[in-house]
Amino acid sequence: MAGIKSLAKDTAIYGMSSIIGKFLNWCLTPLYTYLLVPAEYGIVVYLYAWIGTMLVLLTYGLETGFFRYANDSSKGDPQTVYSTCMTSLGITTCLFLILVFSFLSPISGALQYGQHQDYIGMIAIIIALDVFSALPFAYLRYRLRPLRFAFLKLLNIALTIIFNLFFLVVCPVIYKNHPDLISWFYRPDYGAGYILVSNVIASFVLLLLLTPEIFRIRWHFDWRLLKEILHYSFPLLILGLAGIMNQNLDKILYPYLLSDPQVAADQLGIYGANVKIAVVMIMFTQAFRYAYEPFIFAKTKGEDKRTTYAMAMKYFVIVDLLIFLGVMFYLDIIRYFIDPRYFVGLRVVPIIMLAELFSGIFFNLSLWYKLTDRTQWGVYFSLIGLVIIVALNVLFVPKFGYIACAWAAFVCYFVMMFLSWLVGQKYYPIHYDLKSIGKYLFLALVLYGIAVSVPIENMLLRLGFRTILLFIYLIYLIRHDLPLNQIPYLNKLIFKKQK
Repeated sequence: MAGIKSLAKDTAIYGMSSIIGKFLNWCLTPLYTYLLVPAEYGIVVYLYAWIGTMLVLLTYGLETGFFRYANDSSKGDPQTVYSTCMTSLGITTCLFLILVFSFLSPISGALQYGQHQDYIGMIAIIIALDVFSALPFAYLRYRLRPLRFAFLKLLNIALTIIFNLFFLVVCPVIYKNHPDLISWFYRPDYGAGYILVSNVIASFVLLLLLTPEIFRIRWHFDWRLLKEILHYSFPLLILGLAGIMNQNLDKILYPYLLSDPQVAADQLGIYGANVKIAVVMIMFTQAFRYAYEPFIFAKTKGEDKRTTYAMAMKYFVIVDLLIFLGVMFYLDIIRYFIDPRYFVGLRVVPIIMLAELFSGIFFNLSLWYKLTDRTQWGVYFSLIGLVIIVALNVLFVPKFGYIACAWAAFVCYFVMMFLSWLVGQKYYPIHYDLKSIGKYLFLALVLYGIAVSVPIENMLLRLGFRTILLFIYLIYLIRHDLPLNQIPYLNKLIFKKQK
């Protein structure tokens, strides 16, 4: 139980920056959807799918590799591990920038943005800056400095929002009334390009603020150590690349699967905006990941480790299902975070959220092959998932559109989750409370089914009815797994009343 409390504390500290940051980033979605037509927003969705994919490729698993070797005293000094990894990332990222800008025109053409080579140049710069920042953030987590970690993460998001508001809201007003003031740098027809400009500025400032974590260390490069880390991390690169492609490949492929580029951009914008609604579940999963990965390596020698892992899984699923019900029950309100032009895509939201649930469970299950150094299994599972998602998208997107993308993600993550659990029980058996988890899943799906099946025209009455259903889930949780008298503050209140 002490392990669970430690995990909860770290999740709260690291997670608040992730949750608040994701929420603030989420708040940009209405700005984009209300100001940009779906086709323009589709450009943003497409380019950021590439950014996410390239970030994984260019960090090539070194974050996890750093945690693994920095926590192992037999592998050498942690600062040597850190400086060796940073040197490697610096060299490969510089080579990436040289390659992109040397072949900017053909690369832009291949990505269908031959008329916007500036877009491709900017995403290359964003990728490079974010790669340089990745390992310093991992170092902060290793040094257990969550407050600085959270501050820098939130500052980066704040700067991104400020510059987005400046270019997309303030500048058009100034240009309309006093064009001479900003005409030297502002173009009213640049639209989505200013989203990239804002990101470049924010990422550059962030890297400057991370310079203490980059330069105030004892630098030493160990080629032998790097080869060992790369040997450990390479399967994680394939795993991470397959994983991020499972998330982004549908968006990357979409323009190539439809014959009309304009229709493809329009539908991709609608799909991307509705996926953003599911970010509530995604940001909880990411917050959990920030705390969980250092936790499992530090917990390796604990006697009750497997029981702790099983409990962590159970509560992760419980909270994820609560988030699912909360979003779906109040979708009548939440949907207004995007412009009504995008409402046609709301049907993908429950599918994407359940897919994210399976993805989060798969991540929690992945500890068995990380702790036993059998990371090749993660590669196998992710490649199987990648084959599934590519096949389903290629087969069904031309006929069914973006709804096929959502179902492909659902099937992909379910299969990966099941295979990881099945094989993991052979190599690193953990007795997960499948019976209890199954009951929560069944209850959540039944409550959701009732909510969407009962026709209530009045929105207030509909929301009231769904609130009652949500309380049923909470009451079940309190009765079975969260007794109120075990919550410290409430326990004091209950004890006082009893006295």
